[in-house]
Amino acid sequence: MDHKQRDKRVRVLVKRLNKARKAQAKKIDILCNDFVSAQREFIKRLGAISFAANFYEAIVGTGDLDVLLNTAGKLIKEQIPDANISFFLRGAENFELHLLENERPITFEQQHLERCFTTALVNDICRSNKVCTLDNLLSMGLQASPLVVNKISAVAIPIGRLGASVGFILVICSVENKLSCEQLSRLCSVTPGLARAIACCRSFSPADEQKITP
Repeated sequence: MDHKQRDKRVRVLVKRLNKARKAQAKKIDILCNDFVSAQREFIKRLGAISFAANFYEAIVGTGDLDVLLNTAGKLIKEQIPDANISFFLRGAENFELHLLENERPITFEQQHLERCFTTALVNDICRSNKVCTLDNLLSMGLQASPLVVNKISAVAIPIGRLGASVGFILVICSVENKLSCEQLSRLCSVTPGLARAIACCRSFSPADEQKITP
């Protein structure tokens, strides 16, 4: 075998080796990316489980509705510190509006948004039993000033399990700090338990319920 043939064979072998190494490196990258993604997903799920566990531990055994909702609201605020939280609960004729203690509006214009909800609108939101964005709320009849709508992001999260919900959590954020999918998922995960806790509080002291009529 002369030098030319030998050099040619060496080049072919080197080319094959480089190709194999690139293919192997690509597979390693894919495996690493999958591992990192799986780890991130695991951390997210672990965080969601931790939030749900802490949430239920804090509200279990609470017999006073105001204390229950204030506790729930504070736990939610820990997850979404830049948001305003309020609770709307269906009543026999009207609805109950529960605001957190010492809650301040995100902006001066936003402070009256909760007062824009009518009994009919609250009932429609509860009957829909689905997460409603600000656009959904406006299409359902929410009457709010464009000055308010243009500066905020709002989501109504149903409180219930099957059928119509007993109410909803209204989360209001600034446009720059919208509720993330992960935050929304965590809140939705605890609403069935919150619905049961609300039902228990109401059954303990139905005569003490305070309603705010729009």
